[in-house]
Amino acid sequence: MTKEQLLIEVTKCHRDTPYALRTYLQTFDNTKSKYVPLDLFADQENLIKDYEDYNENIALKYRQAGVSTVTAAWVSKRIAFAKKNKPEKILIIANKLDTSVEMANKVRGFLEQWPSWVGISFSSEKNAARHFKMSNDCEVKAVATSKDALRGYTPTILIFDEAAFIDADSDFWAACMASLSTGGKVIVISTPNGYDPIYYEIYEQAQRGDNDFKISEMFWYKDPRYTKDLYMVKTNDLCHFLLHREEYPKDCIIEIPVDNPYERDHSITKKYIEEGYKPCSDWFEKMIKKLKYDKRKVAQELECNFLGSGDNVFDSEMMLRISQNMIKEPQAKLMGNALWIYKEPEVGHKYVMGCDVSRGDSEDYSCIQIIDFDTQEQVLEYVGKVPPDVLAEIAYKWGGMYNAYCVTDLTGGMGVATSRKLQEMGYRSGMYVDNIDMQNKWKWDPKMNEKIPGINFNAKRVQIIASFEEALRHGFKIYSPRLFHEMGKFVYINGRPDHQKGQHDDCIMSISMAVYVAEKSFQQITKNLNHTKAMINSWATSVNENKNSSSFFNPLIPQGNQKTGHYPQNGPSKDDYQKYGWLFGGR
Repeated sequence: MTKEQLLIEVTKCHRDTPYALRTYLQTFDNTKSKYVPLDLFADQENLIKDYEDYNENIALKYRQAGVSTVTAAWVSKRIAFAKKNKPEKILIIANKLDTSVEMANKVRGFLEQWPSWVGISFSSEKNAARHFKMSNDCEVKAVATSKDALRGYTPTILIFDEAAFIDADSDFWAACMASLSTGGKVIVISTPNGYDPIYYEIYEQAQRGDNDFKISEMFWYKDPRYTKDLYMVKTNDLCHFLLHREEYPKDCIIEIPVDNPYERDHSITKKYIEEGYKPCSDWFEKMIKKLKYDKRKVAQELECNFLGSGDNVFDSEMMLRISQNMIKEPQAKLMGNALWIYKEPEVGHKYVMGCDVSRGDSEDYSCIQIIDFDTQEQVLEYVGKVPPDVLAEIAYKWGGMYNAYCVTDLTGGMGVATSRKLQEMGYRSGMYVDNIDMQNKWKWDPKMNEKIPGINFNAKRVQIIASFEEALRHGFKIYSPRLFHEMGKFVYINGRPDHQKGQHDDCIMSISMAVYVAEKSFQQITKNLNHTKAMINSWATSVNENKNSSSFFNPLIPQGNQKTGHYPQNGPSKDDYQKYGWLFGGR
C-alpha cells in the first residue's frame, strides 16, 4: 500500500466506522466453528452511529444480539486511532468481575487484529486481563460493582455491561457519572430485568425526556441471522402456542419468509405486531425450548420486556390488565395532593382502612388505604411524610367518614403510637387486634386490654401479600398510579416478597393489610352469624315441640289432658300455688 493509499484508507476508517470494522475485524461464529468477517446488520450499524453521535447511550437488547461484541469492536477502533496526547480511558463495569473481564478480553482480541500500519501495541507496563495499557497510552480496565470501582481512575468511556443485573443503588450511579471526564461517553447495555433501580430508571427517564440518553432498541425479529423463516402468530402467549399448536387454526399463522433476510421490509412485521400478532421463527422456537418455556425468561432474554422479565410478585399479564383497565385519576385530590379519593362513602357498605406508619422524617412514607369490601375496590389513598400521631388524626377523620374498620402495622413500633392515639381519640369504627380467638370470642381474656390494636406485618408478610395478589386475580380493583408503580418494583428477594433497593412498598403494605383483614374478619363474622342463627333456630325448634297447641291459656288451670290424667312434669305444683297465688289475686 502506497503512502497516498494509506492516507486515504486511514481517513476512510476515521470517517466510516462500520467500514473499518467490516474490513479489518473478525469474530468467531459458533454455527460455523470458525472466524468470519464482522458483518454488521442495520440495527448494529445504527447502534454504532448512536455511539458516535451521542455521549450518553442505552441499548435495549435481546440475548445473542451481538451488542457486546459490536461495542467491544467499536471501543477497539476508538483506541486504535486515538492520539497519544488524547488517549481513551475505558472503564467496563458489571455485576461480576468475570462479566467485565470477558468484555475487556473481546476488546483485547479486536485490538490484536488491527493492521500494523495503525501503529499500536500492548504496553509491558500494564498488561493484565483486568487492566491493560496500549503504546498510545490508552487503557482498558474491568471492574465489578463496588464503592471503590472508580477510585483513582477517570474514564473517557464508561461502559455498563448487563446493567440491569448490577446490584447497586442510585448513589453508585451518581458516583459513576461524576467520575466521567468532561466530554466523555457512557454506554449502558443490558437485557431487561424487571424494574431495576439503574437500567430501567435510565430507560424510563430517557423515554420521558428527563435525561440525555439516546435509546437504541434492538429486537430479535429484525436480526437477519434468525429470521429467514419468520412467521407471525395471532396469540398473546407464544409459549402456549408452541406447546398447544394443534389448538390454533391455520388462519392464525402468517408466514413471511424472504430469500435475503438482510433486505426484509420490517414495516410489514411492525404492521402485524400492531394487529396483535407475535413474531416467531425456527431460531426463536429453539431458544424458547432452551429456556424451558419459562415466560419470565422468554420476556427477559428474547422479548426485551421489562414488565415480565423480573421476579415480580405481580405477573405481567395482571399488570397489563390493571394498567389498561383500572388506573385512573381520582375524583378529588386533597391535602396538597397527598390524599386521593376515588369514591365517596356509601351507606351500608363495609369499609376497611389499612395504615402503614413511618417516622415521618425517613425515606419511607406513611400511607392509608381504604377499601370497599362489598364492591371489592380501592376508594381512598393517602401518602405523606407525617409523624405517627398526625397520621392517627388523618386516619380518625377519614376512617370515621367511611366508618372503616381499622388495621395498623405495628412492625418497628411506629404503628403503636398511631393505634394508641386512635384509642385515645375514641375511634368508634373498630380496630383489628391480632391473635384473637374468633372461634371462642366470648371467652374472657385477662390480657385483652393490654393488647395493642394492629398486626405485625413482617410476621405474616407472605400470607398478607398473597391475600392481596389473590384478590387482584379475582377481580379486586385498584385505581392509584402510585400503588401501581410500587407493584412494578415489588419482587421476590430470596423467596421473600419485598421492594427493590431504593424503592418503596408503603401503598402495597397498607392495602394488603386491609384486604387480608377484610377477608379474615368479615368472613369470620359471617360464619359466626350463620352459626348463631343455626343455634337460635335449633332452640326455637326445641321450644316449639313442647309448646301447647291451645290458643287459650289460664295460669290458674293446669295444662294437660284431664281425661288421661297426664300433665306436664314441669307444671306448677301445690307449693307453687301457695307461694305465688297472690300474683293472681288468691291467698
